[in-house]
Order: sequence, then C-alpha cells, then structure tokens
Amino acid sequence: MAKPNDKKTLVLLGTGWGSTTILKTLDTSNFNVVVVSPRNYFLFTPLLPSCTVGTTENRSIMEPIRHIVGRHNKDIRFYEAQCTDIDPKTKQLTLQTPDDTTAHISYDYLVVGVGGTYNTFGTPGVQEHALFLKEMHDASKIRRRLKDTIEKAAFEGISEEERKRLLHMVVVGGGPTGVEFAGELHDLISEDLRKWVPGLAKQVKITLIEALPHVLPSFDPKLI
Repeated sequence: MAKPNDKKTLVLLGTGWGSTTILKTLDTSNFNVVVVSPRNYFLFTPLLPSCTVGTTENRSIMEPIRHIVGRHNKDIRFYEAQCTDIDPKTKQLTLQTPDDTTAHISYDYLVVGVGGTYNTFGTPGVQEHALFLKEMHDASKIRRRLKDTIEKAAFEGISEEERKRLLHMVVVGGGPTGVEFAGELHDLISEDLRKWVPGLAKQVKITLIEALPHVLPSFDPKLI
C-alpha cells in the first residue's frame, strides 16, 4: 500500500452509473480520491418513468453519494460543483460551485463519467416546448404538467376541441424510457383517472412515435 504522501490523486467527474461503479470497486488506499459533481446523489434511472406518475416516490431512487461511499468504507472527498474546464497540460480542473464561486483542483488521473445530454436531432421547437426525461427534475416537471393538464381539461368552460388537445399525450421515442413512460401513463389513466374523473379518462389518447419500424430497436426482436 502506498504511503499517503506518495498517493496519486484520482478525480472522478460525475455520480452516475459509470463513476458510482468505479467508486464501489476502487481501492482508495492506493489513491487520493476526489469526486466532483453538481448532483450529490446517484439516480437509479430505470425507475425514473415511474416517478412521473407517482408509482415510485422520487427519494426512493435517489441515494446520496456519501451514503454509498460510507457503506463501502471508502475514503474520498466530494465536491458539489460543475467542472467547467479541463487543462490536460497542467492537469488542473476549473470548478464552479452552486454559489458561482470558482475553484481549481489538480489531478494525476481523471475519469470523466458525466453522461450525455438531451438529443433533439435538430427538430425545431423541441427544446422550447417538449418535456424531457433524464433527470429527477424532469420527472417532477412531467408530473406537475400532467396534473395541471388534467385539471385544466376538467373545466366545463373549455371547448371540446381544446379538451381533446389537452388530453392527447404524445411520447416521442420508442426506446426503453419512452415505452416505459407510455406504459406508466396508460396505467395512471386506466387505474386512477378512471376512478377520479371517469369522463375524462375515456377521452385520453396516448401516441407513441418511433422513427424505426418497431419500438425497442435495441432489443432482440424475439423479446418484442
């Protein structure tokens, strides 16, 4: 085992699947480990669609990164910050904290596990008007929008055309997230809305759009 002063500094950017997997298996006695992420928790994304309709509560799929580290007896430092610049020559990172303070840290080894971002495929209007589903705040936003839309559609003063528009839910993307969300939405309508507002439940329409010939294109066709 290396002496503390001899240990190299390993910086992990992100607290997603990649970085968390490394943390669980990394022998911190060999490195000075630093984790940097604006998100101080690990998010179990496969259950994210369930949070949009209340089947699963948000906190049940969020685990603080310090809990994960403590459970595995890992000796690390965690900084809640956004990495805004990487200088590979000086091996230095520029960090921006939540209060917009700028800080710098050095590293010997760097693991970038920040994940991806939304892909609009250049479609006009998507960024401005669509709702995405990748982070917890996305699920919360969808949940609020669903509630507001259903309540708005319940007003007697609106036209049938407007009510029909409000109750038409369009899911773009036939991958695992899109299919799972469409299924959760269907369950919400058939199991809950049918009891609460039976008249509206009958009018809800769900459309799933996928560019390829079938949904779940990454899966074996035999499973679809």
